[in-house]
Amino acid sequence: MSALAWAGDEAPAWLQQVASTQVPSYDKKVPVVVLLNESRVAVGEDGRITTTTYYAVRILKREGREEARASEIYYTGMERVREMRAWLIRPSGEVKKYGKDQTLDLAIRDNDVYNEVRVKVISAENDAEAGAVFGCEMITESRSVFSQFRWSFQENLPVLLSRYTVTLPPLWRAEGVIFNHEKIEPAVTGSTYSWELRNLPFIEDEPASPEVSNLVPRLAVSLFPPPDKPASLRTFRSWVDVSRYLSELHDPQTELDDNIAAKARELTANAKNELERIQAIGRFVQSINYISIQTNLGRGGGYRPHSAIEVFTKSYGDCKDKANLMRAMLKALRIESYPVVIYAGDPTYVREQWPSPHQFNHCIISVKVSEGTQAATIVNHPSLGRLLIFDPTDEHTPVGDLPDHEQGSLALVVAGEKGALLRMPVISPEANRLERQVEATLEASGTLTATIRENSIGQEAVDERRAFRTLTRSQYVKMIESWITRGATGASVSRIEPTDNMAEGRFALNVEFTAPSYAQSMQGRLLVFKPAIVSRRESLFLTEASRKHPVVLQSQAFTETARIKLPAGFEVDERPTGLKLETPFGKYHTSYEVKDDYLVFTRNLILQAATIPVEQYEQVRRFFGHISAAEQAPVVLVRK
Repeated sequence: MSALAWAGDEAPAWLQQVASTQVPSYDKKVPVVVLLNESRVAVGEDGRITTTTYYAVRILKREGREEARASEIYYTGMERVREMRAWLIRPSGEVKKYGKDQTLDLAIRDNDVYNEVRVKVISAENDAEAGAVFGCEMITESRSVFSQFRWSFQENLPVLLSRYTVTLPPLWRAEGVIFNHEKIEPAVTGSTYSWELRNLPFIEDEPASPEVSNLVPRLAVSLFPPPDKPASLRTFRSWVDVSRYLSELHDPQTELDDNIAAKARELTANAKNELERIQAIGRFVQSINYISIQTNLGRGGGYRPHSAIEVFTKSYGDCKDKANLMRAMLKALRIESYPVVIYAGDPTYVREQWPSPHQFNHCIISVKVSEGTQAATIVNHPSLGRLLIFDPTDEHTPVGDLPDHEQGSLALVVAGEKGALLRMPVISPEANRLERQVEATLEASGTLTATIRENSIGQEAVDERRAFRTLTRSQYVKMIESWITRGATGASVSRIEPTDNMAEGRFALNVEFTAPSYAQSMQGRLLVFKPAIVSRRESLFLTEASRKHPVVLQSQAFTETARIKLPAGFEVDERPTGLKLETPFGKYHTSYEVKDDYLVFTRNLILQAATIPVEQYEQVRRFFGHISAAEQAPVVLVRK
């Protein structure tokens, strides 16, 4: 490949070459194809790293113009973007060049008090059109304390050629681990290692799919200097190495003062047992404002929490600061605890084969508890014993519960030499339950008047609580009204009464409404209506005949009993047959009973947290198809 060439508006030779590549035919859903995705990394013994990136896309559809964009994230304290240029080759062959004057330098996040992470961007979106080729070249220089790198061969777009190359000092060696793809042996020339993949397909978005990071090929690279020549870069050979390193950063920051100790005693003065003491501290730390302050990232600062005293005094911090403050407050009560690093957002992201702190993006806490303390989030550590897992950053999830996107994750308990990678708990469906009672009256005119009473616990309650707390009152009312009218068209909602009981992990909601013409009247003799008056709020519709990816199900349980008073002078003429479905991943039951002028309709759903292979998709589709049909099934009343 040619050296970088910036002069004139002529595209460099490498871009001209890839622009002439014959592109396969793709489905009409594909807006863009990546012609080249390449990163070349040169590593120095002193930790200096130079990365050169080559990237090019062809715009296939007008909707793909936003992909005509170059971006490079960098850390101001230890990294700089030395060069950044881009070109757009129009279908006519005309070339437009983009350089310094078209480059934006932006903060990566708006809610950080101070963050060294920034991004440089060149966008050709307004100039791009179908058939155009956009390409860019970027050079970054950095210093690092780590000898590990991550590389994703693609995002969701198809890629014709993707390559990652590392050039090392003499006598060094590199080891690569491939995720989501069969093993790839690197091409090795001297001290240069290169991994390459071609013709990667489009990753189509499907309902309830795994995260894209678990569908696309990913590479994890570790570098090792000669045994007799230690390097400045930190090397990790085991998870104990990672635990030891993170303990060195976290443990000194848990020092507490008299103010922290006094606050811990004040918060727990009325606690009756160990769990209540932990819950009281947890609630307080959740109330600490979440604000990220990322500095000195190149020297490991991104992994070191601020001191507990500083976080307590200023009353703000990020995830690791909150976990660290909670550790200090528990220490004042003589309760041991340890940080837990985890990947938030994808429970299957972390892989055991690659010991590295780079696999984590979040910090929570594990608290050592006695046999007398019981909670659904307790795991057994091989040497530390019973540990209660808790996320102090999630202000909607109480102690004893865990956000669903963290359940089942592999996470590292940071405890020096005793550190271990553990599977986080998966809470049973019964502990993530929504119970609903419906009392309704149906009139001969077809008008329905109903009262709904819901009680939820676990992550079901968390979802309700999050909406209630984060939306304005008018937004919340609109959301509830929209939910009601999806099932009862034209309904008028007269009462919305939410009750949040965070301490017990519960949420209640009472709703009253009237729906004119809910039942369809036929010549005044028949009334037809659905006894499933409102939806389950979390419906999964799998309508496609085939599928490319597994189906990811979350743990949940739902029960409803609807008592509908029948209009005077009418009786049930036809009603659906009760349904009973039982599969390894879920159960669903319905029943219908007429009793004392009431139609009593019940439905129950239990889903197990599971990832269903694509080969079993038809079974999953049929399961949810039967549920959808059952909840649309009508009851027919006839005038006596």
